[in-house]
Amino acid sequence: MQSRQIGDVQVSAIGLGGMPMSIEGRPDEERSISTIHAALDAGVTLVDTADAYHLHADEVGHNESLIARALASYGGDTSDVLVATKGGHLRPGDGSWTQDGSPEHLRHACDESLKRLGVDAIGLYQFHRPDPAVPYAESVGAIRDLLDAGKIRMAGISNADPAQIVEARDILGGRLVSVQNQFSPEFLSSAAELELCDQLGIAFLPWSPLGGISRAGGLGGGFAEVAERYGVSPQRVCLAWHLAKSPVVIPIPGASRPASIQDSAAASELELTASDLALLP
Repeated sequence: MQSRQIGDVQVSAIGLGGMPMSIEGRPDEERSISTIHAALDAGVTLVDTADAYHLHADEVGHNESLIARALASYGGDTSDVLVATKGGHLRPGDGSWTQDGSPEHLRHACDESLKRLGVDAIGLYQFHRPDPAVPYAESVGAIRDLLDAGKIRMAGISNADPAQIVEARDILGGRLVSVQNQFSPEFLSSAAELELCDQLGIAFLPWSPLGGISRAGGLGGGFAEVAERYGVSPQRVCLAWHLAKSPVVIPIPGASRPASIQDSAAASELELTASDLALLP
């Protein structure tokens, strides 16, 4: 597995997104644990989660707890695994997503995440989504305070626009290490954020990175053609396409089956040529 950089930490070029193992359609815990173990076996050292990855109102942090159990039960060394979690999003239990970016909530959310993950400091803590009811500077200021207090080792933001990236970097005193936005063949509107992260040397973590490649034609056509050239899946080609965008890009494909993350992890070894990339967005 190739590696890339988040702050001063080397992580695998492909991460694991934990959300599918905890929301609608989630598998049983045994399969989820097997999926996380398969990721670790494949060399994945970045696992992304959030306290909002759950179904019911009374199981906040379901995915964080699941990941903690998987790491504890893994037979190998997990000391180099970076668990990245997020706070500021809520799921009331009716299928909706809401926000609470108040400093009070973020402080409490971080404390609860620390307990569920069973760590003294969270490796990477990300402000999940801007809250229109709270000034962005106040929310990011709370993340800065958590960083200064040693409760988190690195700070990131998610679902941010370019102006918010610049603002967050300033508030954090240059210590913003990552931006996690939706980006995929079907959702290219975060291209400006990716370009800014490339310029600033900030890791860009595309969530839902495989969107749009399942179609036989249209967006998926080029990926299918390149996949046939190499005898691999279009999903693997898509993740290699992400990696070719910039050295700051670290895709975090979600998975709920061992085979899925094993295929995704192999994308770090697939080098696309200029003629391959000419067929892709």
